[in-house]
Formats: sequence, C-alpha cells, structure tokens
Amino acid sequence: MTLIQAEIAALEDAGRLPASAYKGATMYTTLSPCDMCTGACILYKVKRVVLGENNTFVGGEDYLRQRGVEVVNVKSAECEALMKDFIKKHPEDWYLSVPPPHLISR
Repeated sequence: MTLIQAEIAALEDAGRLPASAYKGATMYTTLSPCDMCTGACILYKVKRVVLGENNTFVGGEDYLRQRGVEVVNVKSAECEALMKDFIKKHPEDWYLSVPPPHLISR
C-alpha cells in the first residue's frame, strides 16, 4: 500500500501541469498542511490555503504566512470529527505521517 499526502495528490492529479500553472491557486485541505505539503504550496506558488481545522494537527501555517500565503482556518467541527474518527479507526495510517504525541519532543 502506498500513502500520499492529499495536497501532493491534488497537485499531481490536476494534470501534471508545470508549477507556473498553479500560481495564485487556492488549496483546500481538511487540516493544517504538513511540512512537505507546506513546501509544495510554496513551490507551486499557491496564493491561499483554506484548512478545515487545526486542532488535530498544526503544520506549516506560520511558515506559509511568512512566505506571503494567505491561510484561512474555517474551524470546521465536521472536519475535526472526521479526522478524530479516521485516527481512531486507522491509527497505523495516521501515525505514518504524524508521530504519536508521546514521541514529540516539547
């Protein structure tokens, strides 16, 4: 089984266009983008990232803002419930990308 981050899949599935084709685009995500997806948004010159929620995971929001990308958090309870349900049902998939809380240094 191969897992791919949703933002990367969206960019690839949009037709494998050159990065310049995405300049000024808006990326919609369920939750805060991870570091890899944050970098992809910057590389592809995405203008705005709209995320459903960031209570489950906080990614590169601050870095996106520092690079001039508008970040909009709609704070969706539905997105948060979807993520909590996914993590409960598929922890092995979730923790491939996000380390368990007890492994994160504070």
